[in-house]
Amino acid sequence: MLLKLHDMKTTSLLKDLRYDDNKPVITALLDTDTSKEVRVVMKAGQEMKEHKTKFPITVEMFEGTMDFGVLGEVLHLVKGDILALDANIAHDLLATSDSIVRLTLSKLDTVNRVKDVASK
Repeated sequence: MLLKLHDMKTTSLLKDLRYDDNKPVITALLDTDTSKEVRVVMKAGQEMKEHKTKFPITVEMFEGTMDFGVLGEVLHLVKGDILALDANIAHDLLATSDSIVRLTLSKLDTVNRVKDVASK
């Protein structure tokens, strides 16, 4: 079976990359039939305070290092680490170096929710 170009979506975690001195930068990358792919760019020292979502998420550390707090523990994520988190689990993020995160959301979740968390 040949794949037609219109049956495929592509993006880049590095294209149009920008860091903001004041808050994490959230960019919607792909919206598919099953999920939403989001890029989270954080400068060292930036954080996303404790929050949760009604849907499961997957987090991939594409670049940098981060402290990922969940259930009273802190996971030290490094480039290449991937974690899956169930719905309704409170978590927080602290970039310990300039970082690029790929966040996979449920189709039912919204990118605006992530932007709201990042702006607090």
